Amino acid sequence: MADYAPTSWRRLALFALLFVLLTAAGLYSVWGQFAGRELTFDTRLLQPWVLLSLLGLLAVYYLSDALRLGYTLQALGHRVPLRSLLSLVFINLFFSNITPMATGGGFAQIWYLRREGVPVGHATAATTLRTLLAVAFIFTLAPLCLLTLDVFSEGTLGKNIGWALAGFVVLYLGFFALVLFRTRWLIGLVSVLLQQLRHWHGLSDRRHRRWQFHLRREMLRFARAFREYGSGNHWAVFASILFTALFLLSLFSFPALLLWALDYSVSYVNILGLLLVTTFIMYFSPTPGASGISEGVFGHFFRSLIGGPHLLLVTLAWRALTIYLGMAIGLVLFKRTLANDLLRDAQRNKR
Repeated sequence: MADYAPTSWRRLALFALLFVLLTAAGLYSVWGQFAGRELTFDTRLLQPWVLLSLLGLLAVYYLSDALRLGYTLQALGHRVPLRSLLSLVFINLFFSNITPMATGGGFAQIWYLRREGVPVGHATAATTLRTLLAVAFIFTLAPLCLLTLDVFSEGTLGKNIGWALAGFVVLYLGFFALVLFRTRWLIGLVSVLLQQLRHWHGLSDRRHRRWQFHLRREMLRFARAFREYGSGNHWAVFASILFTALFLLSLFSFPALLLWALDYSVSYVNILGLLLVTTFIMYFSPTPGASGISEGVFGHFFRSLIGGPHLLLVTLAWRALTIYLGMAIGLVLFKRTLANDLLRDAQRNKR
């Protein structure tokens, strides 16, 4: 990572361009399909109390994101300064939103934590556990919202889809339960499946051996790291769960605050439910940062609550506050961090 080549920068630039194009396509779909081709900027969003409230919510959003990772690291036996954790929040926002499936975000986090003296194994475990805690909240609550909230009582996303998602969540969380508590069973099952694929000539001998090795290693590493986390400092474990909940609550509160500023009378519980399901869908988006898809899903869900002229405005403001702003800060911090590393390496070589 420290030796970032020009080709890597070009790749990042291409991903960034793809993010911009897909975002523009998503916003255009909201404007054309759900907002009646209307867009109105409302100066009520610039009222002092609105701006101060948004600033305070942003502070909670970024700080809780940093602390949920910080306490996860503490449970694994590592302390990272809050300033470094905040820098990591923004760098992660940049990378995870311009790379498909957020793979680059994990890579960037591990690189940054290594700079802070955290071993690769624990850095990987901490970032994975931090994500899994959020996934557990979202995947558990999203089907409940679909099944119980009035806002989902009509239309295509009704109770049938709610039950289908609930079944999927059970399978998804069941898989992780097997990884954690019956790792050897799952390794045996995976080995049988890979062996069968090789028998059917779906895998070469070389690829079969490589997949066997990597899957076994990663499952054992994850199970061991989770056991370390669970047996670590109990206060740190509790705090990591608490700040994960606070992070998600602040993330889902931005649309509610924007709508209240525009004098819409909306249920806060319904807003949380809509955002939970929106985020649930975003987790399966193959586009960088769920760009395009997140805007479209948000517009589809909120069109019944927001008037046409305000729908695109609220969609754009929601993404700008929760994603675009953090990405811009993350790009600046990453370039500064990389420049400092290169300068330090040059000074070390001179000695």
